[in-house]
Amino acid sequence: MEKDVIQGIKANDHRILSRVITNIENDDYVHEKRFIELYDQAQEAIRLGITGPPGAGKSTITNELIKRFLKKNQTIGVIAIDPSSPFSGGALLGDRVRMNHYTNDKSVFIRSMGTHGNLGGLARKSQEAGDILAASGKDIIIFETVGVGQGEYDIAKAADLTILVLVPESGDEIQLMKAGLLEIADIFVINKSDREGSDRLADTLNSMIDTVGNKSNLDAPVYATVASQGKGMDKLFDGIFNHLEKLDRCGLLVKKKKERYRNRVKKLIQDKLLGEFWTTDRIRKLEDATKSLDKITESPYSIANDILKSFKS
Repeated sequence: MEKDVIQGIKANDHRILSRVITNIENDDYVHEKRFIELYDQAQEAIRLGITGPPGAGKSTITNELIKRFLKKNQTIGVIAIDPSSPFSGGALLGDRVRMNHYTNDKSVFIRSMGTHGNLGGLARKSQEAGDILAASGKDIIIFETVGVGQGEYDIAKAADLTILVLVPESGDEIQLMKAGLLEIADIFVINKSDREGSDRLADTLNSMIDTVGNKSNLDAPVYATVASQGKGMDKLFDGIFNHLEKLDRCGLLVKKKKERYRNRVKKLIQDKLLGEFWTTDRIRKLEDATKSLDKITESPYSIANDILKSFKS
């Protein structure tokens, strides 16, 4: 059975890809052997992050980029990160609906995933889903996130290149952005640039880039687009590959990949250690111990220390 799943992934069977990603999203058991066996095949894909505030036109830009990748005979996997329903935990926006004309195209696989309460914006298992799509032979993996709060940071951790999409109305709020937010963007896009304030935002961005800089030490280019009309998209498309080449030449692309690798190894170990400690009995013991707390007269630190002693005994 497991062998059939691995073969199905390698064969780009979209039904199997959907089933495996559902298992990942639902935190169902996924054989570690699967990721180990598929590791080599998952390394070739280029991983792009597209983020920005709601309504900036990220899905439209993603759709326009897909068209251009297809013209270059490249295959694409998209993980569209949606806010999760507070009741069902499922994705609400359903970006796949906006791009459903690719449903029967084996060169394109698009999947919406819920954030599951992850305020960073990236769905909790999106990197693993990206690995599965890369192992299926997809040349390009796109992570499109809601860009709420600090979501851009998580995108930067998952992607080789991060694109921050803004609109002219973002002119005031960008002044309030933390410097770190600008540092993680490799490319800036001012979408809906036919609106008033586009030039002013470009000037503001360029000024802040000159002051703050990017952690890659490469100047982050600023592109103006009207994605709904396809305007500026060819320049952006070419700019993505130009910037990737620059990152590669100066050794920063491999540096990003190594950092991502180290972080994932660290997180896997942390999760395993937590899983080993929090056995079913210990979880029940903690629940019982805290449920019986009726008084609030003692410091929670004192109570926590007392409960911890019972775990150690």
